[in-house]
Amino acid sequence: MKLLKELVEIRGASGDESRVRDFVINYIEQNQSNWKVKPELFHGDNFQDALIVVFGNPTTAIFAHMDSIGFTVGYGKNLIKIGGPRTIDGMQLVGSDSFGEIETELMVIEDHDGDKELQYVFDREIERGTILTFKPNFRETDDFIQSPYMDNRLGMWNALKVAESLENGAIVFSTYEEHGGNSVGFCGSFLFEKYGLRKALISDITWITDGVPHGKGVAISMRDSSVPRRSFLNRIIELAKESKISYQLEVESAGGSDGSMLQKSDLPFDWCFIGAAEDNVHSPDEIVAKHDIMCMVELYKYLMIHL
Repeated sequence: MKLLKELVEIRGASGDESRVRDFVINYIEQNQSNWKVKPELFHGDNFQDALIVVFGNPTTAIFAHMDSIGFTVGYGKNLIKIGGPRTIDGMQLVGSDSFGEIETELMVIEDHDGDKELQYVFDREIERGTILTFKPNFRETDDFIQSPYMDNRLGMWNALKVAESLENGAIVFSTYEEHGGNSVGFCGSFLFEKYGLRKALISDITWITDGVPHGKGVAISMRDSSVPRRSFLNRIIELAKESKISYQLEVESAGGSDGSMLQKSDLPFDWCFIGAAEDNVHSPDEIVAKHDIMCMVELYKYLMIHL
């Protein structure tokens, strides 16, 4: 899990993903000689901070968003949410501005009406516009991994593990997912126009619920706030059964992902969200079962060959 630990330590809230992208590019360049196929990388000004990695003759793409939730320093000591982070008094936050490194705490101030104001506690004023993220705190036991930003550094980790043996396929490391902007549209257009690619698997992390517990396998989402095309979903489930890999079926009424953005585009993409489930969502203590993580990797490997 060394790679996963390194990924969660990189600061990369929505809109600030360049460091994460550069880490992935460097990782691929250092490790691709040990992979089954050497991929072609697409990035640069036309891709903003996104990265597309193409292997052989792709027919299916894995989408994994690189960004995380966090906070922007506003006026004075006020903090403004990036995405939907949990806000618990005393949470440790880190960042940097022109004066140096920052390690601070979140202070939640609640008024008589129950309205909450978010502020930081620090010995100087932090420059406005500075981005703060949860302080890394990676914990591993025999059965679980617990850390900030399992969503979605674990989804990225999954994609990079699949890449080791991938012969034909594409991986999109996307941006802005947590805050709704998203680079999925132009990345999808690139893959559709250049390769005729129309199938996508969303490598992201979902929630522990009454219907999706720890340790029962990777979750295949039948729907969230968006609804994938049923014939494509049925094919995914059929292949999951054939694989003998442990999986669970998720049915939710809320939540979204890169799949939602693909569905809102004008591209004829089929997509399905497949990911391990975590508890303590959007907090510094996100926790995922190792069994579910391994099932996620193995099912992706199987689907990228047979889909």
